Amino acid sequence: MIPRELKVIFYVVLSIPLAFSGWIYRLFFAPRRGTVKVQLGPGKRNYLRGWINVDANFITAKVDCIADFRRKLPFHDNSVDCIYSMNVIEHIPDIDFHFKELYRCLKPGGVIRVGGPNGDSHIQKFLEGDLEGFSIFPDRRESIGGRFSNYLMCRGEHLHILTRSFLQEVSENAGFREMKVCCPIFESNYGEFFAPAAATEYESTPKIPKLLVIEAIKPLHAEHSVTDSENVSAAVMG
Repeated sequence: MIPRELKVIFYVVLSIPLAFSGWIYRLFFAPRRGTVKVQLGPGKRNYLRGWINVDANFITAKVDCIADFRRKLPFHDNSVDCIYSMNVIEHIPDIDFHFKELYRCLKPGGVIRVGGPNGDSHIQKFLEGDLEGFSIFPDRRESIGGRFSNYLMCRGEHLHILTRSFLQEVSENAGFREMKVCCPIFESNYGEFFAPAAATEYESTPKIPKLLVIEAIKPLHAEHSVTDSENVSAAVMG
């Protein structure tokens, strides 16, 4: 596990180059037509062929586009059919801004599938005093409280505890509707898009669902539209 201090240095030093890379991609390469499928954060192993795989990690990850998820996403308004993001949103400081960016980029009727550590299931098992399913990563802890902290906060790597009600609030505030939790996680309401992505997901502790995975849709007749100018202002202020 890469120390958080090194990651902070990485983003501080490369903040402007990453922003420039995203801007260049959006200006010259981002598609405007056809079926556009985007994965945020493929990492080393989960590159999806036929998708646009986006990550800030250009050192070890396999990517098609280099961009910083804390900023404006490198896609035009209403240009993307679906966005897949797993184990990303818990690391992003301004999760509300990020969800508004997901919404902006999607075409009306477009869908998201996002997820990360399941706060609901682990809070329940913590209250029950059930150690099963709590690992000793990243630190070796014997107490259930220590392992609970390991899972939810991961040495400060995780900036949000993901629960169903929290993700519903954030997604609906961004404009999404029909949010559903995928249970089991391998299922999808939009299999025509997400079947290949769902096949890469796994549960190491079936008794305690490791991942909380949701899907939601941008309405065909959007109740509100998040514009580029609004997001640029939000990014500058943020």
